[in-house]
Amino acid sequence: MKAQTEQRTGLLYGFGAYGMWGLVPLFWPLLKPSGAIEILAHRMVWSLAVVGVALLAMRRWGWIRELLRRPRKLALTALAASVISVNWGLYIWAVNNGAVVEASLGYFINPLVTIAIGVLVLGERLRRAQWAAVGIGVAAVLVLAIGYGRPPWISLVLAFSFAAYGLIKKKLNMGGVESLAAETALLFLPALGYLLWLGAQGRSTFALDDPGHSWLLAATGLVTAIPLICFGAAAIRVPLSTLGLLQYLAPVFQFGLGVVYFHEAMPPERWAGFSLVWVALALLTWDALRTARRSRARLAEAGASASTAAATPGGTTTTAGEAAVAAEVAGGTEVAGAVHGAPEPPPTVATPAREPA
Repeated sequence: MKAQTEQRTGLLYGFGAYGMWGLVPLFWPLLKPSGAIEILAHRMVWSLAVVGVALLAMRRWGWIRELLRRPRKLALTALAASVISVNWGLYIWAVNNGAVVEASLGYFINPLVTIAIGVLVLGERLRRAQWAAVGIGVAAVLVLAIGYGRPPWISLVLAFSFAAYGLIKKKLNMGGVESLAAETALLFLPALGYLLWLGAQGRSTFALDDPGHSWLLAATGLVTAIPLICFGAAAIRVPLSTLGLLQYLAPVFQFGLGVVYFHEAMPPERWAGFSLVWVALALLTWDALRTARRSRARLAEAGASASTAAATPGGTTTTAGEAAVAAEVAGGTEVAGAVHGAPEPPPTVATPAREPA
């Protein structure tokens, strides 16, 4: 009963996290006339303030000393901060310049890009269904390039930067709140310096006569931190495969807002390109769920066999737990393929923990 309650709570947190990430295009236009770089700088500064309060409440500070003692990990954190800055900044610019649909495409194709990076960088092997999904994804990008009259560069930069960010986070292996605190701490001084320079040039929008605008800029910290905290709460309560399926809520909401609310054009060739992407994602999801079921069945069979052998006189002394571990190792490629995929996140179904723009 308690486990079911925890899972329901986790699902609510997951819906909350990805729902907020999906609806965030409604927020960035409220910050005009601030430019994308100014908004990004405020997001960095105020996110550190919000996360600092969260860490103070949780009393989690030990990771800072460990991070400072490991230069390589600190350098990777700086690289992650730089990559996510590109992702955040471009996403804000895209939303405020009428490219919400193209931005949503970036997060639709992100799982496919993550798989490609897994093959090229990590040497992972793909199943036939995964190869087919990647091939369909490439075809979709070509169709969209013809439709746009150019490559969908906003989508591609968002997808590749987010996938690269996920790869770095996988190597860092830090908690969501801690990693966001470290990244924003490294970005704090450059961001604050830029905001002070804007103020000195008389180009800052923070001190406008409308105090509501200043409060909205300060709220960028909450817009960044709250979904991430919900994501962290969901991640410890629901299976990774479930969390991976929930991640598609964000680009679905973004796409819907772009078409219905912002009234962005969707000529037939764009519908064709997006349809191909959705077919690729459906194939990817089906393959991942099928693989996860097979892996669970193997583990169950191994556990049952081990229990039978242990109960038989003169039988093997292998325990059920040892057999399950052996089965997991034997099916490791399939298990990894089921959950690796592409915010913190990324997924054939699920993505490394990371936060979308």
